[in-house]
Amino acid sequence: MLARIIALTSLLAGLAAAQSYRPSGEKPPMPAREFRGAWAAVVHNIDWPSKKGMSPAAQQAEMRAILDKMASLNMNALIFQVRPHCDAVYASSREPWSPWLTGTMGKSPGYDPLDYCIKQAHARGIEVHAWFNPFRALSNVNQGTCASHVCQASPHVTKRYGSLVWCDPAQTETRARAFGAILDVVNRYDVDGVHLDDYFYPYPEGGRQFPDGRSPATRRKIVDDFVQKLYSDVKGAKPWVRVGISPFGIWRPGVPGGIEAGIDSYEQLGCDARKWLSNGWVDYLAPQLYWRDQPRKQSFSALLGWWRQQGSRPVWPGIAVSRVGSSEDPGRPASEITKQVELSRSIGKNWAGHLQWSVKGLMQNRGGISNMLAKNQYAQPALVPPMPWISQKPPGRPAANAQGTGSGVRVNLQSGDRSTAKYAIQARYGNQWRMAKVVSGGTKATDISGQPDAVAVSAVDRFGNTSAPVVLSR
Repeated sequence: MLARIIALTSLLAGLAAAQSYRPSGEKPPMPAREFRGAWAAVVHNIDWPSKKGMSPAAQQAEMRAILDKMASLNMNALIFQVRPHCDAVYASSREPWSPWLTGTMGKSPGYDPLDYCIKQAHARGIEVHAWFNPFRALSNVNQGTCASHVCQASPHVTKRYGSLVWCDPAQTETRARAFGAILDVVNRYDVDGVHLDDYFYPYPEGGRQFPDGRSPATRRKIVDDFVQKLYSDVKGAKPWVRVGISPFGIWRPGVPGGIEAGIDSYEQLGCDARKWLSNGWVDYLAPQLYWRDQPRKQSFSALLGWWRQQGSRPVWPGIAVSRVGSSEDPGRPASEITKQVELSRSIGKNWAGHLQWSVKGLMQNRGGISNMLAKNQYAQPALVPPMPWISQKPPGRPAANAQGTGSGVRVNLQSGDRSTAKYAIQARYGNQWRMAKVVSGGTKATDISGQPDAVAVSAVDRFGNTSAPVVLSR
């Protein structure tokens, strides 16, 4: 008799687990949104690859490990450096292969790292923003170059500045080279964004003046025109590709009141990032707010509050996870990073988001930060925020069905139209809706753990717009 009861119980449990989910009229909340990015620097092998001269298989394994870590943390955007100094981390007919790959400028690594990164990231539902240094020619004058590098091919546009070699931004050829490289990548690769950092004019060294004979106002005008044209050109090529810039975190010393800075980015770097944000020449601004929240002289929250008042586009701060337990900021606890993530969600208006400098700090789990984020701030997936100033047209509503599997639920997916880039999947357990997954638009089926009472599937396009959901319940 006991054996029969056990068998009957197992049969009923199996039937319950295998039951189908049926269309439902209930309305789930909107999918969660937050830009959760991390920079991966190639220059000096800061983040990837870990050293020069690794085999293609070893480099690819390291890239997969980075993306697997980001996926496990429910992060959604990799800021991947593809042009460290007038070179290329991708197959280019314009500029030589980067020496940080093989140890020799111009030498092929045997595969295309950017193409590999994009395919691997997209398979995990992660965006790739191609990060360019537009004007830096060499980070050290003693680095070797090849015949196709700007230092040999067009030395007349370069200038020595301390230990650096810089392409003079005032030269038409310099700007044309940068535009050409960036638009080449946008047109040939399936990138989700174009990203520039803070290197417009070089950071001041030892009281030296950049040897161009131009005033700070003239330099700002040159950079302003470059930024405005870049935004226009990228949008003209592929309007869904986001344009983001990551300037020095302080616009000018004393702004806002009480803020101190060792440099004046506005005067010395030709960088008027407030204008770019105010004029809508970026889709997001990511000021490098690498300081602690206290003391006041470089307060994270004070600076973020000020930046988010300067325009209507998103401001997603750079957060220095790599300073946890580092010589740059001795004693910084991992809790400072989780605090700043929470502040980035609560200060000011507009879509939430932030970028972690850099992915190495997450890979190393500095101070236990990755464990803390996985358990709390990044416990659920999130969609990248939309760009309503570019497009508000939703993708077609997908088709979906779901079936219990015993250990969870299998959700089968079919796109409603060709604009589907991702699916956002939500699950309801009791009365609580949760983000369950964000998966690639090419996904045909995916599994959700547990036994949710309802499942909702929304299509997501390249602009971040979502369709009406398909809701299934049991």
